[in-house]
Amino acid sequence: MPGGAKHIFLIDDNVALTRLLQKDLERHRYKVSIAASGAAGLARIAEGGIDVVVLDHYLPEQDGLHVLAAIRQLPEAPPVIYLTASAEASVAAAALRAGAADYVLKDVSGDFRTLLLHALDSAFAAATTRRAKEAAEAEVRAARDRFKVLAEERALLMREVNHRVSNSLAIVASLLRLHASRAQRPEVSAALSDAEARIHAVARVHRHLYTSDDIRSVSLELYMKSLIDDLRRSIEEHGAELTLDADPVEIDPDRAVAAGVLVTELVINAKKHAYPASKGQIRVGLRAINAHRAELSVEDDGIGSANGASSAPDGLGTIIIQAMAVKLGGKIVFDPSHKGTRAMLTFARSGHSPSEAP
Repeated sequence: MPGGAKHIFLIDDNVALTRLLQKDLERHRYKVSIAASGAAGLARIAEGGIDVVVLDHYLPEQDGLHVLAAIRQLPEAPPVIYLTASAEASVAAAALRAGAADYVLKDVSGDFRTLLLHALDSAFAAATTRRAKEAAEAEVRAARDRFKVLAEERALLMREVNHRVSNSLAIVASLLRLHASRAQRPEVSAALSDAEARIHAVARVHRHLYTSDDIRSVSLELYMKSLIDDLRRSIEEHGAELTLDADPVEIDPDRAVAAGVLVTELVINAKKHAYPASKGQIRVGLRAINAHRAELSVEDDGIGSANGASSAPDGLGTIIIQAMAVKLGGKIVFDPSHKGTRAMLTFARSGHSPSEAP
């Protein structure tokens, strides 16, 4: 309640009774104001500063229920104690249904004044609790709004960071491409081109993140599509056709980077080893197994190899493939029944997903 005496507002046309109640309440250190009609009472309540209203049922022009309904429509309406001489339970029930905090029955002897004091104490306690609850809810809303602003600022900052990282990686990739074009030795040029493809795989994720509304996840199928578009240009120069068949899969950015580098490395292997003297297809697949797991695959119909792997066991490509598979929480498996080479990796779609058998 506001500082100072609590302000009780009596709306009752019984002058003798209201004077008696005023003296009684003032002895209990309440500030008391009086209105003899509902219209006058509503006008005063609208001005504010009233802590509790004591409202009589029988009023000139309209009964207390109509006045109660009007009070409840006011902003920050004070609690109302309904005062009635009617012994009909329906009147009290109607008042409570209309929003009265309590009701008190008048009696001839005047004993109802004690009940009124108890009702006032209860109304003050309820109002204090309500105000505390409203203040707490307002603080929660304010904290939520502050958090939303901070989250939006953080998302904007992260998009800017991803934009700059993508641009920086694009510059590095361009420098590698320039060096590859000027290299005198074919193996050096090929190694630089492979490094460029790996960098593009990482840059693509950051490019996706700064153009996305959600920086917490990546649509892996869309990322794979843009990655395959990048790889296709260099693959087709070597006479191979690169295709993608992908299901919708959401994944966190770190794991998307690992998946992109892994696919890039497997495609580079297929480009180098699958079709040394002819043309053919290299197919990339992304399959959603269930809500928690997915499968990546890269396959060709080329000459294959005895152990299914095209890279040397201790070569850079093999090391990168194994490292990315570990980062995704899986292991590369080669399909021995496939004509050519088919590499598969089953992985969890989230780093926190439950482990399930493929």
